[in-house]
Amino acid sequence: MRFVVDLKVCQDHGQCAYAARAFSLTEDGRLAFRQQSANVYESGDVSDAERDDVEEAADACPVQAIEIRD
Repeated sequence: MRFVVDLKVCQDHGQCAYAARAFSLTEDGRLAFRQQSANVYESGDVSDAERDDVEEAADACPVQAIEIRD
């Protein structure tokens, strides 16, 4: 499983970082994936152990910028 973050939609609310270890914020409160991409971030394979956390992060995103791909 992988996840995709639409960084054009993301507003850096940070709810995903509270829900999952796969997401982190920089010191200025922005999603760390922004350092790698300006438009879309696609993760590498996520372990089954982290799947619940990533699903919770996707559900917690107020702008629904996180998509899960199996």
